[in-house]
Amino acid sequence: MTGFKALTARGRSFVASGVAALLCAVLLGESDLLRVAVLIIALPVIASVVVARTRYRLSCARRLDPARVEVGDESTVTLRLENITRLPTGLLLVEDTMRYTLGARPRFVLDSVEARGVREIDYTVRSELRGRFPIGPLSVRIADPFGLVELTRSFTITDTLVVVPEVVPLPPVRLSGEWAGGGESRTRSVAAAGDDDVAPREYRQGDDLRRVHWRSTARHGELMVRREEQQWQSRGALLLDTRAHAHRGTGPRSSFEVAVSAAASIGVHLAHEGLGLRLVTDQGPRHLSDDGQTWSLLDTLAVVRQSGARSLDHGVAALRQGGGEGLVIAVLGALDAADAQALAQLRRTGVNGVAVLLDVAGWDGFPDDSAEAARTALTGSGWRVLSLSPGVSLASVWPEAAYRRTAA
Repeated sequence: MTGFKALTARGRSFVASGVAALLCAVLLGESDLLRVAVLIIALPVIASVVVARTRYRLSCARRLDPARVEVGDESTVTLRLENITRLPTGLLLVEDTMRYTLGARPRFVLDSVEARGVREIDYTVRSELRGRFPIGPLSVRIADPFGLVELTRSFTITDTLVVVPEVVPLPPVRLSGEWAGGGESRTRSVAAAGDDDVAPREYRQGDDLRRVHWRSTARHGELMVRREEQQWQSRGALLLDTRAHAHRGTGPRSSFEVAVSAAASIGVHLAHEGLGLRLVTDQGPRHLSDDGQTWSLLDTLAVVRQSGARSLDHGVAALRQGGGEGLVIAVLGALDAADAQALAQLRRTGVNGVAVLLDVAGWDGFPDDSAEAARTALTGSGWRVLSLSPGVSLASVWPEAAYRRTAA
């Protein structure tokens, strides 16, 4: 049954013609016609046997270079097919499976792969949308040279292309009075902590002998010195407004996609400057993995979607519970008076706030009466507010986020 299912339209025509010739040969008693009928029927049968012998004797590997790309950038996919038998294959029709967001499905024809032979196929993919897109599995249709039989084999391996938001390089600016962009080192003095509270470490060649901690040396049986300095990393929080009703437009140029790109650009910029960053949305804190803060942030933003929330209460509560941040940057859509007041109250001594407020009215053409009230509430409480309109690059308005010391 499998053999008949694998027959192409041409193969079925051969079988039907052979059967008709066979019946005519028997009825008419024509031995020559009988030989022709047997030959016509035998061709699809032999082709089925030959193709069936090679359908499970191929190995496949796929490589993506790079595996992460920004929106609109290309990635090269390399397929590696290997014939692991001692027999050459027939005609191979190769098709890789992927979503149409990445483009049309690539199809290739390989005449034959020799015994132990290898073929590599390259093609490019790109997407104008963020997300994680599976590529694969690969399907290979094996056909005989006459086109009578065609069998399909699907491999199980798949790979994932991660399309992250567009990251805009930002100019360096001083965002707070204490943090100047490179992380900070604070000294914890031994006098303030007390001699017994010092965290000692083992002696290293070149350490000042005046720092030897004799009590710890006697306890551990090896020379120990005082650890007089403790490195602290500046911390910050990034709030992204994902509420659907706070954004306008659809597709890659919508205000929501601009907001995600702005959050990615700011996050990457601050991470490169040495700031430990925490991502929060209107739904609450978002977990970032430990495999590099920049990539973890971009991977998270690659799959972030709009929410049905009506307020920023959960996001503001998460910022309050976090604590310890010297800097809070909020990327916001349309704000009403209650949300603006909640953010305004978040600003406290030692915490610097920067708000990137999207001019959502520019996306649908309707005026937003609450935008100016929100801006007034934020600036009145000490936030630095940047207005981002359609078609305006974040890099051009980013210098407005610079910290400016004012007299009390």
